[in-house]
Amino acid sequence: QVHLVESGGGLVQPGGSLRLSCAASGSIFSISTMSWYRQAPGKQRELVATITTGDKITYADSVKGRFTISRDNAENRVYLQMNNLKPEDTARYYCNLRNPFGSTYWGQGTQVTVSS
Repeated sequence: QVHLVESGGGLVQPGGSLRLSCAASGSIFSISTMSWYRQAPGKQRELVATITTGDKITYADSVKGRFTISRDNAENRVYLQMNNLKPEDTARYYCNLRNPFGSTYWGQGTQVTVSS
């Protein structure tokens, strides 16, 4: 079984930065694709960034140049560095793990609020 726990969310002013962290249990982290998603009130959950086992990275257009995803396989963690935050980045951010067998797992999410 895989458990994902996100942390690092909070309230930040526009232009500020936050670093989200997701800790994964289990032994399959290093062979799994990790992603960050977000969901704002009244909106569908959307993909923010993905990093594969080979460190191939993709971003949503809305966050390119501002967000950076990274992973630490020794620590079973994935990070999302968010810079130049905008009010429209306000959402609950979720960590997602997809293993080579097609199973996916979600964390409980961490709230990010960008407001002055």
